[in-house]
Amino acid sequence: MMTMDMNQPPQDVIRLEKISVRYRLPGEQIHTFKEYVIRLVQKQIQFKDFQALKEVNLQIRKGEIFGIIGNNGAGKSTLLKVISRVLVPTQGRVWIKGKVSPLLELGAGFHPELTGRENVFLNGTILGHSHREIEEHMHEIIEFSELGSFIDASLRTYSSGMYARLGFAVATTWEPDILILDEVLSVGDEAFQRKCQMRMKGFRNGNATSILVSHSMEAVRSLCERAAWLDHGTIRAVGPADEVIAKYRQAQAGA
Repeated sequence: MMTMDMNQPPQDVIRLEKISVRYRLPGEQIHTFKEYVIRLVQKQIQFKDFQALKEVNLQIRKGEIFGIIGNNGAGKSTLLKVISRVLVPTQGRVWIKGKVSPLLELGAGFHPELTGRENVFLNGTILGHSHREIEEHMHEIIEFSELGSFIDASLRTYSSGMYARLGFAVATTWEPDILILDEVLSVGDEAFQRKCQMRMKGFRNGNATSILVSHSMEAVRSLCERAAWLDHGTIRAVGPADEVIAKYRQAQAGA
């Protein structure tokens, strides 16, 4: 059995150094693509820069569940896309050790015309698993997602909660190196949310690292050792989850 040297400092699996993401947006509303092209050719469009992230520095350790909190528009989803390598930052350095399994939004990577079972094979293949591996874990995925006979129904008949249950089950059946969850735990009934939380807590006994974005301060407090507060693209605080949540709530109360 492998033992951990308690004197050994925690190992980082994610390092972000001075990460900035800047978008160029039209300075006025344009209603159609045709209008956009015509005005672009005629040089009649004024662009303005929007800074989604501003020199973000962050280190996330192996085996921890790390929370990210902040208001809508704070840059949380942009940050997750950078970590997932979906988005290349305008500047800065990203260092990731391990494979990232992102659940950035409900149904991401699913095809609505395929059945749940077919989507398990599709999503599992995207995550790097063989057909045989997926077959071996199919019963576990169906049981955890609580879909029953709906596993053979088209995904277009699923509710948002069913989407979330299936996505979470596929992403976590195999312990990931790095799991990213963007508000996924807020969907579904309380019993299923508790089951998801128990599975995430079980990852602490292994080597998986989880990043949780949530508007539920209680979920962040109960699951996360540390957290970061993101505000208008800037990290305002990083540290123990309780302390970061207290600072966030204090700022919200004074707003």
